[in-house]
Parts: sequence; C-alpha cells; structure tokens
Amino acid sequence: MANSPQARKRARQNTTRRSQNHSMRSMMRTYIKSVYAAIESNDKDKALSTYRSAVSIIDRNAKRGLQHKNKSARLKSRMNARIKAMV
Repeated sequence: MANSPQARKRARQNTTRRSQNHSMRSMMRTYIKSVYAAIESNDKDKALSTYRSAVSIIDRNAKRGLQHKNKSARLKSRMNARIKAMV
C-alpha cells in the first residue's frame, strides 16, 4: 500500500492510465476487426475507408507507446496487402 502522498498520487495515476490504455487498445482491435470483416465481405470501398480510420488509430497508439512501432507497421502492412489482393 502506498504510504507517502507521492506514492498515493502515482497509484491513482497508474489506475487511470491503465484503464485508458486498455480502452485505446480495445478500440484499436475493434477497428482492425472491422477492416478484416470488410475484406471478408469483398467490399473494397468499405475496406479502404475502414483501413484509413484503423491506420489513424494504430499510429496514434504507437505514438503513445501502447505498442511497438514495428508491430504497428506490421499490422498496417498485412491489412494493406490483403486489400490490394482483392480483385
């Protein structure tokens, strides 16, 4: 248990940030799933529009340090490759 005022404040901050990070990570996963759902339904226009919004969220999370930049690049690359493979 935190005893000093600084430690109590740090514990409060950690709790708040942990919940915000969890929310942002969950939102990113939802956007990624929507891109893959659009790809599965063979709707290229919808896939492109959802891809653009997902890339924005993915980049924002990488910038904030919620995930590694290489993981973000890998996710975007794989989604883009699947979209380009649609004919």
